[in-house]
Formats: sequence, structure tokens, C-alpha cells
Amino acid sequence: MMQKMSSLLRRLSLLPVLLLAALLLAACPPAAAPAAPAAEQPAAEAPAAEAEATEAPAAEAPAEDVGTFTYWGGLIFSDEANQMLVDRIEAWGEDRGVDVDVVMINQNETVQRVSAAIEAGTMPDALDMGTGHMLLLSQSGQLQPLDALYDEIGASLGGWYPAADQATDPAVYGGHRYGIVFSLGGNVLYRRADVLEPLGFTEAPALWTDVSDMAKAAQNPPEYYGMGFALSNVGDANLTESMLRSWGGRIADDEGKTCTIDSPETREFLTWITGAFADGLFPPGATTWDGAGDNVAYQSGTALFIANPGSVYLYMRNEDQELGESTKYSGLPGGPVMRVSPVGANVRVIPTSTNEAKTELAHDLFRFLAEPEFMNEYYYNAIYGPAAVAYTDAPIFSESAVHEGLRDLAINGTFGPFPDVNNAALAEFSTGFLVPRMIQRIVIDNVSIDDSIAETQSACQAIYDKYQ
Repeated sequence: MMQKMSSLLRRLSLLPVLLLAALLLAACPPAAAPAAPAAEQPAAEAPAAEAEATEAPAAEAPAEDVGTFTYWGGLIFSDEANQMLVDRIEAWGEDRGVDVDVVMINQNETVQRVSAAIEAGTMPDALDMGTGHMLLLSQSGQLQPLDALYDEIGASLGGWYPAADQATDPAVYGGHRYGIVFSLGGNVLYRRADVLEPLGFTEAPALWTDVSDMAKAAQNPPEYYGMGFALSNVGDANLTESMLRSWGGRIADDEGKTCTIDSPETREFLTWITGAFADGLFPPGATTWDGAGDNVAYQSGTALFIANPGSVYLYMRNEDQELGESTKYSGLPGGPVMRVSPVGANVRVIPTSTNEAKTELAHDLFRFLAEPEFMNEYYYNAIYGPAAVAYTDAPIFSESAVHEGLRDLAINGTFGPFPDVNNAALAEFSTGFLVPRMIQRIVIDNVSIDDSIAETQSACQAIYDKYQ
């Protein structure tokens, strides 16, 4: 039996704390003050015509050997897309006369790898990451501002979509943009129509309670279970944050300073999801899955519903067309209060430890990677929606039902944790997986809903207090 959640969360959430400590010790300038909440931005209209792709200007050949340029790419569930990124960077290095070392990092391990690299002084010259991690690093002076480069690349692509601007909003990041967005996207709901429709479930579920009702009626364990959603300590399990918000629950107040986990809305959400767990709707192991757990559950036929960006679609397209023909897609359902369709972003960043010569090379590489000719092919093999106007007409966004959904989400969705305030405290809360852990305390440790909420409220407020 685990110890009390108060000590457990301190121990299991140690990684974000250690990361912040390492960042603060390593930073030359003092840490920035907590970022102000993002100002709501009007959605800019996309230009009527797609901007012509411009060839990235070549960087001048280094006057002397700059050494090996190291890039950490984010590993996704597409071998083809991963290899495309490696090949593209290596082609750039060969063209520029620069030795390159491309290391593909599991995205669930990026925080750990970066934390260790900062402490050891071995950060790469440039890398991919999510916006929550970017926020934590930027606030401790570990990332270089990229405002001018962001504007330059955006102009060459016909403009960034509003969610890309929101994802890098200087109002959140202390006055600068620190990342070049290369993808926007989020989860789409997959469902096994071949199992559900014969039972009369012919329409997509409108509410999460519809999902659990359909799952309970249709599942046939141990052959297949209804709800293939991760409840473990991985990024996929933070889907439960979106679920919580759809019940009207919040992580913190409108000021982004006081935790509001302890609420009637949180109790109602937990009553639903832990009840579904008690009814056996989740496959065995859902509370301990790694980042591939939900993918494997659906691909193996043991889950009727999952939420996934596009990697499972790519698997079915290439490896299991029969399962693909049995699958239908829809947006995420709503809860009793609202429907939340969050858009996430992935960015390319440059650490402050990168020297001037390699910084110029990184700028040139980012331009090279942003070219539509490459990105349109990359999107065909990846799991993302377009970040800029010039990418929108890539064939995959009209050929694939999933990618059509990702394009719509990228263009019309709301970035990040709406209605919560996107700030460093929330980033640390989410990277610590506190909502999944709150659920685990109930379904694994048999802690009451009230006690689990109280423990999580306390751990959450301790995080937010650090940023006051």
C-alpha cells in the first residue's frame, strides 16, 4: 500500500522540482517573475492565398570548425516521420558542411533528459519540446528568445495560425517568443464502429457519459474493454485534465494563483471516472501504461475507445487496414458543463548554452525545417495538424479523416488549458501528472474521493505558492 498522497506526490513529483532547482542554479541571470496570464487574442483571418514557399537562405560556411551540431528531436509513433526528420537535418548538415548528431528522444523522457543535461552542462545545440517545458525553461533563463526568427518564418509561410501565436505568446513567457512552432494538434476520439453500431450506437458520443454508457453495453472482457484511456503517469493521461474541465472543474482560479481542485465539480468528475474503473471499463494496466499503452490497446483490439492524435491511424493505414475500416472518428466529447477541445503545440528551441556560431546555424536549420515542401510530406507521416497557412493544403489534410480533424482543430481550436490560466505553475502541475495520480489514489489505494481531493489540493497549492 502506498504512503499518504501528500508524501507520495512530493516524491513522485520530485522530477519537476529537481528540474526547476537545476534550472535556477544553472541560469546566469535571475529567474524571471511569474508570467502574466495570456491575453485573449482575436483570431486572425488566414490570408486568402497561400504564400509561395521560399527557399531557406543558406548559412555561410563556418570560417572554422564549429564542432558537431547536436539536435534532439522528439520521437513520435511514426518511424517514417522520425526518419524524415533525421534525414532532413543530416542533409542540411551535409549541405552546410557541418557535422551533425541527431538524437531522437522519447517525448515522455524529455524533461528527465534535459534536467540531467543542464546539470551536466551537456545540453544539445537545439531541440524539440512541448510548450509547458518551454515555459519552465524560459523562466529560468535557459532558452534564447526567437522573436525575430518567429516573425520571419511566419511571414514566409503566409502567417501562423492563432493557436501557434497563443502557444508562444510573449505575455505568458515574460515578453519574448522562445520557440518556433512546427505542429499544432490534439486528440481525436477513435471508436470501434464494427462493435458499437450493431448494438445501435451509430452516432459519435456527444458526452463522456455517453462513452462510458456505450463502453459498458458493448465491451466483452477480457476480449475487449470499453475505455482505452491512460490513467498512468504519462502525457496521454493528462487527457483527464480536459475531462475534469468539461465537468466544470478547474486546476486554479482566474488569477492563476489559487488552486481550486477541491470543488463539487471535481467530485462529480471523480465519481464518474472511478465508477467507470470500478465497472471494469478500463483495460488491465491502464494505471501503469507507458506512452504507448493506449495505442497498443486499440491496435491489438482490446479497447473500443481511445483518444489519439494520429499515430494509431498511421499504424492502421500501413499495417491493419481491416481495423482502419472498422474505425470511426470524432472530436472529443463534452461534459455536463462544456466541451473542451484543447490544441497543443510542439516547438523548436535553442538553449542559452549554445554559442553564437551554432546559434546562427540553428536559425538556419529552423528555416530549412520549416520549408513547406518538407513539412507537407512530413505531415503525411506524422500525427499533427498544420501550424501555418502554407501547410494547410498538404494533401493529407483532405485525404485522411483524422488529419481533416487535426487541421480543423489547429485552425479553430483553443490553445492549451482553457479555461485555466497557462502559466509556469500549471506547467509544473501537469508535468507532475497530478490529476492522473489523484485518480490512482482512489482506484489503486482505496483512498476516498474526499481524501484524494484534499491531498491533491494541498500538493497543487504548494506548487502555485512557489510562483507567487
